Amino acid sequence: MSILDIQNLHITVGSQTLVDGVSLQLEAGQTLCLVGESGSGKTLSGLSVMGLLAPELSAKADVLKFEDYDILSLTPKQHRKLRGAQMSMIFQEPLSALNPVMKVGEQVAEVFKIHTNLNKRERFAKVVGLFEKVQLDNPAERYHQYPHQLSGGQRQRVMIAMALALQPKLLIADEPTTALDATVQGEILKLIKELQQEFGTAVLFITHDFGVVQHIADHVAVMEHGKLVEHGTAKQVLGKPQHAYAKRLLKASPKLNTKRKAAVKGAELLTATTVQKTFTRSGGLFQRKGPLVAVNNASFVLKEGETLGIVGESGSGKSTLARCIMRLYDPDTGVVQFGAHGNIANLKGKPLKAMRRDMQMVFQDPFASLNPRMKIGPAVREGLDAHNIGTKQERDETVQQLLKACGLPEDAAQRYPHQFSGGQRQRIGIARALALNPKLLVADEPVASLDVSVQAQILELLAQLKKDYQLSMIFISHDLRVVSQVADTVAVMRHGQIVEHGPVHEVFENPQQPYTQQLLDALPS
Repeated sequence: MSILDIQNLHITVGSQTLVDGVSLQLEAGQTLCLVGESGSGKTLSGLSVMGLLAPELSAKADVLKFEDYDILSLTPKQHRKLRGAQMSMIFQEPLSALNPVMKVGEQVAEVFKIHTNLNKRERFAKVVGLFEKVQLDNPAERYHQYPHQLSGGQRQRVMIAMALALQPKLLIADEPTTALDATVQGEILKLIKELQQEFGTAVLFITHDFGVVQHIADHVAVMEHGKLVEHGTAKQVLGKPQHAYAKRLLKASPKLNTKRKAAVKGAELLTATTVQKTFTRSGGLFQRKGPLVAVNNASFVLKEGETLGIVGESGSGKSTLARCIMRLYDPDTGVVQFGAHGNIANLKGKPLKAMRRDMQMVFQDPFASLNPRMKIGPAVREGLDAHNIGTKQERDETVQQLLKACGLPEDAAQRYPHQFSGGQRQRIGIARALALNPKLLVADEPVASLDVSVQAQILELLAQLKKDYQLSMIFISHDLRVVSQVADTVAVMRHGQIVEHGPVHEVFENPQQPYTQQLLDALPS
């Protein structure tokens, strides 16, 4: 008997159909990967099973059953009894899903409090045992910590512990590894597989990454615009996809590129020498007080026309080093020579403002970096206004040219950030960074949370703009596959230090450091 049986599922809002005739089946112990881009209806399909659709959405189906339960006929109270006890969900962003003012251990203990008769001491022991099973270090201490005191990977482990607390028969995992480091992603996938084998859990795994699919799937279903366009075994879909959309997603999935690239012969543009940045921790519950060395004696050289990739796990110091180079942070010690500006590490006032014309940044989250109350035209023009470049008409013309070059619609300048998709907002961020015609572009995880096809478009755009505008670039990412596509040289960071540095093909083909090999081994196939 199927654990989950969905036949002809439709989800609508008003007159708009969001999920159109989806049919899926899932057996005990199986993993079905539901694949597609943002807006394809993957998450809505999972939420309909959990009974968590927004009130304005309407779901109907010929069959929507979990074991013998007719999901659409369940009362809210009956659905609550099933959730956590027999079906669970891991959400994409654990920081949003966890209560920020409640200790993580207490949040997991709530599952036992609602569904069992265990006393407080027994619940504590159960949660600590779960934290051990999901490989959280110091589980008894972690119980008393708040979500903001944990890393992204640790928060995701807490969510998995919560989802598996009562050994549910069905686990729905919604993009649980999208923005995680490769090593953490590999550990999470391995953990889900091990726990699934131990408890016989059926897993509906929602993702847009075919590398993840290859690691974990028994069957694959591909969705586009709310419809199921391909369905089969993992071997069939990954090996010989039939639908054009599935083929396009597979083609867009980043792959490690270790081909030798021609050496860049330009003059040295940026030279960083023994850059150091230390923050002071104020201390707190389960947090040590004292200095935190975020960047430790980092040195590298960037040539004109070159792209340097900086890779490493969260907390390795990648973004802090970039912000020191950009002078968004003041480095404690070290020298940063940047073209005709000389040592920019200690610049202030007008010389610093002049330097900023030649060095611009693209941030990971374009929505957070754009003013939600400012239209796109003024946002892109802001740098031109600040430096008083050209007349107002010339500035507006420059903005239109940049928006066009970045593949945005003609009316983009008159719209607000919330009126664009994630990929379009990233294009806006790139257009804004290029407004001052900089010599150096620093891109900090610019494609981390984007669908693979949108990711491929942004990478292609950056490559074209780099050529058109004669840019040099520092490209920061935790995904070695993406870096291998765009970078000429790569620096591998760990605990604030650059532990390996060289041409991409040399570092990725023949790594000298065990840590680099560890990052490569953790990559999805």
